Amino acid sequence: MLVFIVCHIALKAQQTNRNDTIVTEAIIYEGDTLSLKTLDFVFTYGKLSKAQIAANAQYNRLRNAVYVTYPYAIRAGAVMNDINAKLTGVTDKDERKKYIKSREKELKKEFTEPLKNLSVYQGKVLMKLINRETGNNCYEIIKEYKGGVTARFYQTVAFFFDSNLKQSYDADTDDALIEKFVKEVQRMYGHNSAPHAKMM
Repeated sequence: MLVFIVCHIALKAQQTNRNDTIVTEAIIYEGDTLSLKTLDFVFTYGKLSKAQIAANAQYNRLRNAVYVTYPYAIRAGAVMNDINAKLTGVTDKDERKKYIKSREKELKKEFTEPLKNLSVYQGKVLMKLINRETGNNCYEIIKEYKGGVTARFYQTVAFFFDSNLKQSYDADTDDALIEKFVKEVQRMYGHNSAPHAKMM
């Protein structure tokens, strides 16, 4: 009778709990079947050091300068390359000066107002990018179009702004980061140009 009662209670318990079963995932690990559970993500945060903050600010400053100035560099480079192409074979000095002056007016009209709003830092980046687009630094360009005296004058002015009209552009080393940002702008706006070789 005692065995009957125990079996009856056990059977009742099984019938009662049959629908309370919770199905869970399991994994077999080294022959043992273990319950498998996925834990929630845990996010950890660390504070940047002062050096990292400064480096990040410098990175963003340069990136912004390239985004702002590269469209001007493309346009200026296109005009200057066109001028060089048109003057190829023109030996008459007066004719050359007349043509250069007419194109100079075009550049002034298009760029004077926008370039007034550039910072000194952005101006330095623009000079780098003009070198990239034409293959010549700004000193060489000014010397070619306006003469050596004018070029030296502007070089002196640039010196007082801690700049240099003769700065070069090296996409592989010194200016690799600028080149990276240029590629970003090109992908974004559909531009397609590579650094020009120096024109002799």
